[in-house]
Amino acid sequence: MATTLEGCRCRGASLRSNSGGGSILYNILKSDREEQQQHETLHNLLHSHRTSSSSSSSSASSVASGPAWPHQEPRQQQQQAAACSCGATRRRGVLRSPQVTCKAASAILVKTLRFVKNVPCFRELPEDEQVVLIRSGWAPLLVLGLAQDRVDFETTETVEPSMLQRILTGAPQSQRESAAAQVVTVAGQSQSGGAGVSLADIEAIKGFLKKCWSVDISTKEYAYLKGAVLFNPDLEGLRCLPYIQSLRREAHQALNEHVRLIHREDATRFAKLLIALSMLRSISPSVVAQLFFKPIIGSVNIEEVLMEMFYGK
Repeated sequence: MATTLEGCRCRGASLRSNSGGGSILYNILKSDREEQQQHETLHNLLHSHRTSSSSSSSSASSVASGPAWPHQEPRQQQQQAAACSCGATRRRGVLRSPQVTCKAASAILVKTLRFVKNVPCFRELPEDEQVVLIRSGWAPLLVLGLAQDRVDFETTETVEPSMLQRILTGAPQSQRESAAAQVVTVAGQSQSGGAGVSLADIEAIKGFLKKCWSVDISTKEYAYLKGAVLFNPDLEGLRCLPYIQSLRREAHQALNEHVRLIHREDATRFAKLLIALSMLRSISPSVVAQLFFKPIIGSVNIEEVLMEMFYGK
């Protein structure tokens, strides 16, 4: 029988987990009323953060955007980008239907936090260890949730003026630097990507989603993959490192045993799942925040919102 992530107790970095029964996923499901309350909490938190920063970000955004780029049809913009041999423009993309996609991403964020809250091994870690793991894992867990719920999205290409173009036609350097500081931050780093995110980052997310869908990952397999993502021993500042390593190892073992039991005819399935898992490493949390949340919440530190939702502070 496959080992699971339940039933463990953290009494220090040297302790190991105990095995239990059942998947780590199925005990996270709660009533629709609680889920609705969590959606309302997320909406209220995002609104309060956005309101508090609107006075400063409104003036900064007008500076950060620079002068209006001459209006062109998307095809003309693509032709102009292709014709430029000096790299004066960079190809970027934005969501074609931001309200629809961002709403779906917000719902998955709520479910992701509920999932994490209901993993006993995680909640029994010291709180500072929990914070490190949440900050590291929320974005890949969210993208896994997009794959599990089969949330697809379309983007449209934009053309961002180069630094030279901004210098020749834009605001003074000091104003641009001041504006850049107002843009969405993740893990304390400024994300001054301008309009949209790079097409390479978008393709990395889409490539991961397509990989998951081609493998047709099951609900239990998603649960074990989430466990492997959540318990990341490769982070600095972890005091319960041996324990977290054991949880990551147990998630992989449980996944492998489940695959061997259910998909005996497919000898490569476990390797395919590990390849999909490795693809998450190339997806940046700042890109996830900029693509799926900035269009509707603006310049908000998504990690602060996560901490408030998770710990109520």
